[in-house]
Amino acid sequence: MTHILVIEDDATTALQLAGELEAQGHQITTATDGLEGLDLAGTGRFDAITLDRMLPGLDGLTVVARLRANRIDTPVLMISALSDIDERVAGLRAGGDDYLVKPFAPAEMIARVEVLLRRAAPIETMLQVGAIRIDLIRHDVSIDGVVVRLLPMEYKLLEFLARHAGQTIGRQLIFEQVWGYYFDPGANVINVHIARLRRKLDRQGLPSPIATVKGEGYRLDAV
Repeated sequence: MTHILVIEDDATTALQLAGELEAQGHQITTATDGLEGLDLAGTGRFDAITLDRMLPGLDGLTVVARLRANRIDTPVLMISALSDIDERVAGLRAGGDDYLVKPFAPAEMIARVEVLLRRAAPIETMLQVGAIRIDLIRHDVSIDGVVVRLLPMEYKLLEFLARHAGQTIGRQLIFEQVWGYYFDPGANVINVHIARLRRKLDRQGLPSPIATVKGEGYRLDAV
């Protein structure tokens, strides 16, 4: 079982974070101020940390900066109501691995934590979602045993959706994790790539494995 440290001074948000993460099978420890959080995180016994940006005692930027200075490399998801690009960049430059803006959808928070946990996990070699099989070493994709040729960004998008199969993934998270954009470029980039993937993955007479969830994002299903 993975052990996650939640450093959050707002009781309601802390309960929400802990409840959502526990529902996914994670063990949770909470801290309500920066000093307590730094002491706990400094033990290095956690698999990931969610860290509020604005904390009493010691702010989140200082907490993560001190962890990195002490060579504690536990993945950190910074959470804040400060949404400006400059604030996000400051959080990442201080040592955070990802940045989530309040208010947030629980599914997005879970997905971001899972991304951080996976980075620290042993390397996988294969993903299977229904009839879709992805060779993570060779970057080969097949469906029902037939090889499907994908362009590099199509492959990256499919792999990301496959790693979160069954979950609805928002556009912003896709832009960040697939394209590396921490803003919505306003272009039709995702729509175009999703359409291309569907043309290559859809099978006659069966529903598409990629579902569009109106107003929320996309979901890869085992079809």
